[in-house]
Formats: sequence, structure tokens, C-alpha cells
Amino acid sequence: MTSLLLGLSAVGVAIGVLVFLLAGGVPAKVHVPAAAENGLMMPMGEVHGSSARGTGRADPFEPLPPLMQRLRSLAARLSPGNYGQGLQHRLDLAGNPRNWSADRVMAFKGVGLLLGLLLGATVGLKHGVGLVVYPLILGAAGFFVVDVLVRNLGEKRQIEIQKGLPDALDMMTVCVEAGLGFDSALARVARNLEGPMAEECARVLQEMQFGMSRAEALRALVGRTNVPELRTFVSSLIQSSELGISVGIVLREQAKEMRIRRRQRAEEKAQKLPVKILMPLITCLLPAMFVVILGPAIIQIVHTLGNLTK
Repeated sequence: MTSLLLGLSAVGVAIGVLVFLLAGGVPAKVHVPAAAENGLMMPMGEVHGSSARGTGRADPFEPLPPLMQRLRSLAARLSPGNYGQGLQHRLDLAGNPRNWSADRVMAFKGVGLLLGLLLGATVGLKHGVGLVVYPLILGAAGFFVVDVLVRNLGEKRQIEIQKGLPDALDMMTVCVEAGLGFDSALARVARNLEGPMAEECARVLQEMQFGMSRAEALRALVGRTNVPELRTFVSSLIQSSELGISVGIVLREQAKEMRIRRRQRAEEKAQKLPVKILMPLITCLLPAMFVVILGPAIIQIVHTLGNLTK
């Protein structure tokens, strides 16, 4: 009984530490000063502050607590050698959530491993069996749950970018046809829209103001989002600038194509719907219908047969 209480106490402490470390909130809406909208350079302080708010990056120079450093080292030893590069790419896809630097994620993996081992030992002590199996299974689950969370955040963000791209292209098309430059159109999107697409537009502007060319900034945008539609748009935009084609024509054609693709995705989901509802229909609705329809008849038949046997 004492060992069970100690195990539960350790699990509670580990859960509290994990919740405290993961607490960070949602990044604020990207703010693009009016100077960027007019095609002017923003002051370095404003650019840096906007970047911190827009990307939600943790301070890379902030040291981890000693315990978290040990857990990070443990998780790094248990991970493949090239895991760090893949982890940073997945964090880029997820939008670099607040307090989620690569080192902190590795530390969270160590916390998850420790939490799983403690919980597995507690379950094993409670049942009296599996004192080795339960800690191994739950420890592995706690070790990889952070990877699953980061991957899910990245996939969710990619879907949001995919949904917001047609609206962003429509706004850029209107701005360019009204006489604004492409950079000013990006600033309009960053100011007037919300979501990951607006954040990425603001980051592209900031990277260009730091010295990157437009093509390099757009290629970096494709690399950290990995959205096929956005890759197609960026390729067309870069090719048009190299060939001297008007940006307005490219934006108009790409916006039309994105609207068609969005409609096709909606039609595809609608066609998949009957297949998805087939199993719930068979397992939940049809048995209830049979009970309601055949139940009274079966009761009547049983009652009639009972009277005949008397």
C-alpha cells in the first residue's frame, strides 16, 4: 500500500511538472506596422518584436533547468543521430509554438519517459505482475507522445494554411490590380487576415527586410510549410519574375486554380462521406431499428407460443 501511494505521488508530481512546462498559451496575432504596408523598411526593434510574436519562438539562449537538461540529454541518447534536424523541421511545420524549442521538446520527451516509467511501475505494483512490461510500454508511450503532438500540430497548421491560401491569393490579386506592389500586397494580407497564412506572409516580409531576396524568402516559406498548393504558387511566382510576366496575371490565375482545388476537395470529402458513415450505420442504427421493428412482434410470438403450450 505504501509503495502504491508513493508511486501515485510521484506520478502526480511528474504530471504537475509537465503541465507547468507545457503551459505557454497561444501566440498573439501578427502585427505588421503600417510602414511595411507602404513598402518601407521597419525599424529593427519592430521587426524583431513582430517576429517573436508572429512565430512564437522560445528564447534560444534561455538555459534549461538542471533537471530538464539531464532529461534532455537522456532523450538525446535514446534518439537517432539525425533526429534533431527532423525535429526542427517538424517544429517549423507546427509554426514553432511558444516555448517549444528543439531542446525543450527533447526535455519534454525525457519528462514523458519518466512519467511513463513511474506510471508503469505504479500499475505493475498494483496488479502484482508486469513490473517490467508496464514500465517499458508506458515509458515508450510517454517518450513518443511529444512527437505525435508535434506532428499533429504541424498537420493541423498545414490544413489551416491550405484553407487560407485561396482567400490570401484573392486579397493579393485585388491589391496588385489596384496598383500596389507585391510586397505591399503581402503586408495587406498579414494585417487584414488571421491564421498561419497571415503569419507566414509577415515572416516573408521580415526575411526580405533582413536581406533575403524575394525568391529565397518564398522558397523558405515553402520549406517550412510543405503545402503542395503553396509550392505550386511560389514556383509560378518565381518563374514569372524570371520571365518578366506580370504578377497580377499569375495571381489571378493561381487564385482561380486554388478556388477550383478547394471545390474539388469539398466534393471529394462529400463522396467519401457515405463510406465513412457505413460502419456507424451498421453497428449502431440498424440494430436499434431491428429491435424497435421486430421487438414487439417477437414478444407477441413468444406470448402466443406460451399460450399454445398451456
